[in-house]
Amino acid sequence: MRKFVKDGTVASFELWDPGKLGYLAAYAAAALASGQITGKEGETFKAGNLGTKSIGADGEILLGPPQVFDKSNIDQFDF
Repeated sequence: MRKFVKDGTVASFELWDPGKLGYLAAYAAAALASGQITGKEGETFKAGNLGTKSIGADGEILLGPPQVFDKSNIDQFDF
């Protein structure tokens, strides 16, 4: 998509920031491994600078709003 953002074909697009997603996954895994959480709906845990996160239905943990990629930031990401 980088090419299309840079040439103006696409003004912007959204994805979850892979760095933040990995960061959240690491905190969730650590909380689960340490027994801080069990994966039950409604449990909460601290996820570093992402704040407190809650476990939803089926053990889902939402990162939050996706990252908007546009000309101003597309080159800050290398994936």
